[in-house]
Amino acid sequence: MSYKILEKREMVPNVHLIKVDAPDVAKAARAGQFIILRIDEEGERIPLTIADYDVEEGSVTIIFQEMGKTTKQLGTLSCSDDLQDFVGPLGHPADVRNLGTVVLVGGGIGIAPIHPQAKAYREAGNRVISIIGARNEGLLILEDEMRARSDELYVATDDGSKGHHGFVTDIVKEILDGDEEEVARIVVIGPPIMMRVAAGVIAPYDVETIVSLNPIMIDGTGMCGGCRVSVGGKTKFACVDGPEFNAKDVDFDLLMSRLSLYRDEEGQALENYNKCCSGSDCKCQ
Repeated sequence: MSYKILEKREMVPNVHLIKVDAPDVAKAARAGQFIILRIDEEGERIPLTIADYDVEEGSVTIIFQEMGKTTKQLGTLSCSDDLQDFVGPLGHPADVRNLGTVVLVGGGIGIAPIHPQAKAYREAGNRVISIIGARNEGLLILEDEMRARSDELYVATDDGSKGHHGFVTDIVKEILDGDEEEVARIVVIGPPIMMRVAAGVIAPYDVETIVSLNPIMIDGTGMCGGCRVSVGGKTKFACVDGPEFNAKDVDFDLLMSRLSLYRDEEGQALENYNKCCSGSDCKCQ
């Protein structure tokens, strides 16, 4: 069985949206879950968070950034191309319920997994405040979509080219320091360093803070142990115990250390791919 690409577009440089025909996955998907895909029989398995899903259309949307060999190859595919595997939904859904005011924070490509959560939390009756950020305006994604699914939207850019000149955590602190909002929960998704900084900023306020972890994954079932993380001093597997965890319990230093374990091999794979591939005409083995 293969999975046809229904839509493909570049959102910003090196960041792509792909909509895949996967009705069974769409029917079971919930905000916070992910899929694992494989481009072809020789390809590696990579996890990507579900950015949207449409049960009636039978489609699942993923958004990814070209980082290594597989995501670069994925970026060369077009509409009507097929994926070999598209497994999911995997992981626990986000713990969405009526809490009151929920702040959702997405940094860079982390805006993509925040997107379905904004819809879910709002449909559950929450007041949703969303904060999205990127290095500059040209790298912001899903701004209009996030505005439509939020009661209030803030934008931050590192260089000040749009919205707040600074970091998403600056806005989080302003909201927590203010008297207008009693925040019940904050969800932060983005690069590990951003989530670690956010957890540190929020810690003095004693507000429940959730982060979504995307460590090295292989099978997505907990069998390989590749996605193990330390949460509250205990070993957890992000694929079956997560991917969401309470930020105060996450050992971010260990997470980032494990993410760099195969950096040399990943670099070599990308170098080999660049040498033997041109566009979608890839002869790599």
